[in-house]
Amino acid sequence: MPTSLFVLAVALVALGLAYRNASGLAWIVAAALALVVAGATHALPYALTLAVALVGVIVGLPLAIPTLRRSLISDGVLRLYRRIMPPMSQTEREALEAGTVWWDGELFSGRPDWQRLLATRETALTPEERSFLANETETLCAMVSDWETTNVYKDLPPAAWDYIKEKGFFGMIIPKEYGGLGFSAYAHAEVITKLSTRSGTAAVTVMVPNSLGPGELLLHYGTDQQKRYYLPRLAKGIEVPCFALTNPYAGSDAAAIPDHAFVRWGEHDGKRVLGLCVTWDKRYITLGPVATLLGLAFRVYDPEHLLGEVDDLGITCALIPATHPGVVIGRRHMPLNAVFQNGPNSGRDVFIPMEWVIGGQPMIGKGWRMLMECLAAGRGISLPSSNTGLAMLTARSVGAYARVRTQFRLPIGKFEGIEEPLARIGGNLYVMDAARRLTATALDLGEKPGVLSAIAKYHITERARRIINDGMDVIGGKGICMGPSNFLGGAYMQHPVAITVEGANILTRSLIIFGQGAIRCHPYLLREMNATQEADHAKASVDFDRALFGHLRFALSNFVRTLVMGLTGTRLVRAPRDVAPATRRYYRQLTRFSAVLALLADVAAGSLGGALKRKEKLSARLGDLLSLLYLASATLHRYEAEGRQEADAPLLHWAVQDALFRMQGAVEGVAANFPNRLIGALVRFTVFPLGRWFAAPSDRLGHEVAQRLIAPSAARDRLTACVFLGGGDDDPVSLLERALAATLAVEPVQARIRAAVKAGTLDGELTPEAAPGLLTQRALRAGVIDAAEANLIATHHALVARVIAVDDFGQDLGASLLTPAIDKGAKTVAPARQRIVA
Repeated sequence: MPTSLFVLAVALVALGLAYRNASGLAWIVAAALALVVAGATHALPYALTLAVALVGVIVGLPLAIPTLRRSLISDGVLRLYRRIMPPMSQTEREALEAGTVWWDGELFSGRPDWQRLLATRETALTPEERSFLANETETLCAMVSDWETTNVYKDLPPAAWDYIKEKGFFGMIIPKEYGGLGFSAYAHAEVITKLSTRSGTAAVTVMVPNSLGPGELLLHYGTDQQKRYYLPRLAKGIEVPCFALTNPYAGSDAAAIPDHAFVRWGEHDGKRVLGLCVTWDKRYITLGPVATLLGLAFRVYDPEHLLGEVDDLGITCALIPATHPGVVIGRRHMPLNAVFQNGPNSGRDVFIPMEWVIGGQPMIGKGWRMLMECLAAGRGISLPSSNTGLAMLTARSVGAYARVRTQFRLPIGKFEGIEEPLARIGGNLYVMDAARRLTATALDLGEKPGVLSAIAKYHITERARRIINDGMDVIGGKGICMGPSNFLGGAYMQHPVAITVEGANILTRSLIIFGQGAIRCHPYLLREMNATQEADHAKASVDFDRALFGHLRFALSNFVRTLVMGLTGTRLVRAPRDVAPATRRYYRQLTRFSAVLALLADVAAGSLGGALKRKEKLSARLGDLLSLLYLASATLHRYEAEGRQEADAPLLHWAVQDALFRMQGAVEGVAANFPNRLIGALVRFTVFPLGRWFAAPSDRLGHEVAQRLIAPSAARDRLTACVFLGGGDDDPVSLLERALAATLAVEPVQARIRAAVKAGTLDGELTPEAAPGLLTQRALRAGVIDAAEANLIATHHALVARVIAVDDFGQDLGASLLTPAIDKGAKTVAPARQRIVA
């Protein structure tokens, strides 16, 4: 056998083994067979074959025998790791270990199991849940309006508060055995999404008790006595809960809260009991001003060693009635003119009995883990759902407005300049809703996906911000004049609240998504880190050896796979069975970027070590890559789950192509800004050996997406399924729907009139002072249209005039009008005057 052919064959086999992430035994067997073939075929000189065999034995024997491998290699690397690894605090460890790993682990694997994702069925709503959405949720939506809530009541109307409590909105997550509704996470998300399309205040008021708060904490960690007493009261609204975590000096760094308690003996209910003397100062606490039950987080100290030998026992969560002596409920905050109840509370040296600790005395010091695990669930529902609702409202209303509003005798939605933001609105919404639904489904499967919840929170709120901004650009002056007819201004003003809460977005992107994801989801990193912390040296040696050599094979495999897939355009990658043919290329490309993510995580961690924590821009870009993989996965999952709706295909293609283009940019950003320029250049070549392949969605595709928003269709209904449309004749969204229907009905009639004018059979000359409808009357007299069509034009003109009208007020900006008139429990509000713009 020619030597060159033998060397080529050996190289191809080695590439294949690396590509398949073959075991160490497979490598040894393959090497031995290669030497046998070389000797039998004289492909290599005998002396060289013998020398290679000798080197192979010297190198391979230690690698093949674990005991020898550990003593010669692994134990030395373990000692090095222990010296260079930065110390991990208890709160950092608890944050890393909280929750579960689900599809994010597959995305870090380099070879996602797409069949596993596609086999995941979205949670089906029960008949009771569907009824609640169709009845109670619709009724609550009809009871409130964003304008009235914000400007008249500065709160929800009293009747809405009563209805929320009466119908169990506060108890959606509480099991039926405790008097709650026992809804799934998916149903909970649907309710919040629908409420958000009507009133942000209603949505926030409902979602907070069902998110991170006393109810969630009690369900998972409360004592039986605490559950039996509090959960029924929370479910029925007898208790209004809040949870107080943020301190003025510890916002993003919540684990560093200075709020504290000392273990003390004290008096409670006339008895001397062991308890906690608590001092706290909290702010930004939603429902705080009206709460009857405070959930509180603070750090517990035991200087007198009443509970043991440890002084600092750690963060703890407790329940304190708002009426308890020493509790101070502050005044209200006004977060960007939003009027959901929010404000500070505090207390100084407030004594509480030990039984008020959530879970009782055994749970002292376990509060941070409790919070992290519950946040993994709550953060995956509340803000993703509320912001998807805002995006649905924007898509539905702005799309209709763009078809109803004309300039230069053409609906503005047909101008290419307007199509561009409309395409972003439609494409981004399709992704957002897909991620919202998949994350809720994961929660219903029993997962607590901390990393995926952080991705959903960050990217859905950011895309909602972009959608609302695009919507405001499209509607122009209609959006900047506040009043009852403004359907978007309130969302525009208040949306930054979502960017800020439950983990500020800058922090989430820069530190949490990749920083937590790389360690939590990587198949080997956390195992290596745990081995360095293991006190049992024998166990640490075995665990670290397995993790280290598994990691080395994993890294080599992802390097080879990334390069090969870049060279072949993923043609060797298998797409999952039974997916839409047009989407198979997307699965292959996402598999490629999964390998890229795993490779870049190893390159970054291996070359930067602990310094990676400080490279926040690098971490953010790697987090973007992980996030976009999840968003694209959710999008493909949605398309299959909804039965591959052909009308939705442009939305799918726009969303995935946009994700691929952004992934390419994220990788380029990592390569261009890597501290070691040589490593950056190698990364760029490995990932893009033939150059960058992906382009942003085309204008033609954007045109198809925009068309889905400006006309009624099943695709538009699916995209905006949760939008509340029962607001009555004066509701701006309902008015837009009627105007859109009238516009579509009248367009053929108007086209016939224009054709008659063009043909010269109808006089189309109109003076500036001509009466409105003169051309219509001429067309009627000329027989171009009939009486019914003339009435249709008149109705359309009246509806459009109302749609494009903006509110105006007296010199006091309507202050004298903004007072509710209560008559036997019913409320009426004097409306703002509207100037009709023809």
